Amino acid sequence: MTGETHNRSIKRLAVFCGASNGARPDYPEGAKAVGRELARRGITLIYGGGRAGLMGAVADATLEGHGRVVGVITKLLESRELGHNAITELHIVETMHERKMMMATMADAFIVLPGGLGTLDEMFEILAWAQLGIHAKPVGLLNTCGYYDQLWKFMDQVEKENFLRLNHRTAVMMDADASKLIDKLANA
Repeated sequence: MTGETHNRSIKRLAVFCGASNGARPDYPEGAKAVGRELARRGITLIYGGGRAGLMGAVADATLEGHGRVVGVITKLLESRELGHNAITELHIVETMHERKMMMATMADAFIVLPGGLGTLDEMFEILAWAQLGIHAKPVGLLNTCGYYDQLWKFMDQVEKENFLRLNHRTAVMMDADASKLIDKLANA
């Protein structure tokens, strides 16, 4: 599939990612590819509202493609001048939980880019909400440079040990190519 018969159901996509660029130049390039693809498809980016690292890269690439970018940031992070002041819309909330809930509510699907503990927290919370039936939105991992290979193996172990219910292991999609991953989410 080329992406041309895309996203009839995905109008807003939440991206969870690091506020750092990581150790490899491929990470910001992957984030930019996601942003360009969202802009090309007319999908609104919902993200953490930051201007640094992969967050800034995905937002800037979406904006450069004339796409719409909606950020959600906490007052604490905004007070540290970490917010992106050139995006389409910026929501400032009190807590990280409120931030995640607002992003999840606004989004039709989720992509997780490489990132650290905050990114993993966001990913696992969204997956737990899916398992609990709080949402039925597709989740994808952008596996830049094999970043999520070990996590994928761990998820296999979690499933094998019967700690993953309702076949949620197969509901998580993964690809190293932004366009292919968005296609998978659109066809989920």
